[in-house]
Amino acid sequence: MERDEALALLRRYVASPSHIAHSHATAGIMRKVAEHLGEDDDTWEVIGLLHDIDYDVIGGDMDRHGIEGHRILIENDVPEEIADLVRRHNHMLFSGYDRPVETALQAADSASGLIIACALVKGGAVSEVTPRTVMKKFKEKSFAAGCERHRIRLIESLMDMETFYLLAIEGLTEVRADIGLV
Repeated sequence: MERDEALALLRRYVASPSHIAHSHATAGIMRKVAEHLGEDDDTWEVIGLLHDIDYDVIGGDMDRHGIEGHRILIENDVPEEIADLVRRHNHMLFSGYDRPVETALQAADSASGLIIACALVKGGAVSEVTPRTVMKKFKEKSFAAGCERHRIRLIESLMDMETFYLLAIEGLTEVRADIGLV
């Protein structure tokens, strides 16, 4: 699936600008992590874009999150490989993220909010955020309190946190116009 197809599909199911921005943010991080790991960056970006495609459909029912996403993707002829990753990314229903793409999605999904919060403190300039800043704010539980830090730490099975934050910042910098940052 191509990026433009994924974006069109996302916009068909997700109306909220903040959820679309979150999807762009997750996709930007996924692309950079894939590049670093020598994985298929185009596919990982698409997974990041589509991971919350069911968010408006489920109306906050997290017992359906991912399950409905899988259904939507299959109905729209998205490959099972991508649809299954979207289904399994709901950490409230699934665990045991052994594949690098699953681990990266858990970390990217949660880290996007933390790093965007860091950027907002700096006037929305994501380019002003450093891995050191993020690591410091990570330790402050009250900062970006909704960020699930245990999910970000899963990335440590693939790389150190500083490298991950550097890649995530680079990814967010590349999609900054799509997520409302400068």
